[in-house]
Amino acid sequence: MGGHATPAVGRGGPTGEDSVDISEALYTTRAMRRVRPDPVPLDVQAKILDAAIRAPTGGNAQNWRFLLVDDREVIARIGPLYRHAIDQLWKTVYADRLAAAAADPEAEESRQVVSVKRSAQWLADHFEEVPLFLFGFVQADPTGGSIFPAVWSAQLAARAEGVGSSLTVVLSFFHPDEVFDILGVPRDEHWSMACCVSFGYPTGRWGVAPRRPAHQVSYRNRWGAPVGFTVDQPLWPEDHSSG
Repeated sequence: MGGHATPAVGRGGPTGEDSVDISEALYTTRAMRRVRPDPVPLDVQAKILDAAIRAPTGGNAQNWRFLLVDDREVIARIGPLYRHAIDQLWKTVYADRLAAAAADPEAEESRQVVSVKRSAQWLADHFEEVPLFLFGFVQADPTGGSIFPAVWSAQLAARAEGVGSSLTVVLSFFHPDEVFDILGVPRDEHWSMACCVSFGYPTGRWGVAPRRPAHQVSYRNRWGAPVGFTVDQPLWPEDHSSG
């Protein structure tokens, strides 16, 4: 890779990866829902959470709590709730997109929608096999502005250790009370569930996720005004000649 060297952010886990530089971590930390049941070692979990709490937080309040779940009985109680939540998601939020994809299955956007649905459904169907979950809770932070930088740092730190992750919020929408009861979260301290993140060693390969280019979703100075640059290909890796 050409250009300036970037600092390494860690080493791979049981996958045998070499160190991962920060650009690679940023570009390849996509949702990795399909994972092996192999446990994530405690020292790796410690690295993930220690990195997470270094993230910016409003007023340095750290009005968050992270709850790691690897107890199989606890996960088994949450699994049916998650599957029901995903089923409701397909019937509501994603209903129009799924109908459009079914109507024009050969379109590239349709293929992507179907791919995401299959991946998300795999996690729902295999919820009890995932080795580790992280539940994030916040106080007086309805936007999640303080906790989500920390959660993203946790996902980047996991990537550096060869651990895949995927963030989901469907339990927060469809079954928050049941999850609170299962996890013993106090009801009188104004906690809200921000997210649930799955962690595990992925069965697939890391890669740069396809996205609409930055210049198609960004403006400058005024809504709708050109951002001033175009990015036709991902800027990492820098050498596209062998692609």
